Amino acid sequence: MADQAYTDYIAKGTRPLPGQSLTRDPDSPAPYEKAPEFSSVHKAIEYLFINVVEEKTYIPLMQAVSNRTPVMDLVQVVLFDGFQRGKWNPDLMIMLAEPLAYIILALAERADIEAVIYRGEEEDALDEETVFGVELDSKRAEGLRKAALSGKVPAGAVPQEIINKIQELPEIPAESLLAAPSAPQVTPQATSLMAPPATQQA
Repeated sequence: MADQAYTDYIAKGTRPLPGQSLTRDPDSPAPYEKAPEFSSVHKAIEYLFINVVEEKTYIPLMQAVSNRTPVMDLVQVVLFDGFQRGKWNPDLMIMLAEPLAYIILALAERADIEAVIYRGEEEDALDEETVFGVELDSKRAEGLRKAALSGKVPAGAVPQEIINKIQELPEIPAESLLAAPSAPQVTPQATSLMAPPATQQA
């Protein structure tokens, strides 16, 4: 399970019950029953990046990584949440798992946090790792593990413009990442790490 604080934050609503779609009003379909918002991997990756660097998401995410929550657990939580909200279909969701994992690894490296890729990593249970029930190719899993050790994302794994933006992100103090997560504050607009600092008016 993902870190509880992070799970509580992003897990909204409940999973559909078996047969629930048969009792739902066809004129008011659930978001995941409609055509997905994204059909392009590139566009979906851009959307994911913008969302994970929002401060309200980034800090709990890095806290979860710092608490040794496996990156692939976090990837599945984030992507399944997007599926439930109608952002992508199951096929695209699986295709996004690897790029999102590399983005989280790159963010963790910039924050100087040692990441765990998958459960049982210390026991070298590489051949047993699955993502959304699909067995993770050993070559891809090994690539993720090497990226975690070296801090370098392989060429082509993530669009270069996103890698450049990650390198330009402001540094977050370590104490902010290690502190206990606080209750999310309601603000008119989400704060992004990419946004310029706010100025105080006299």
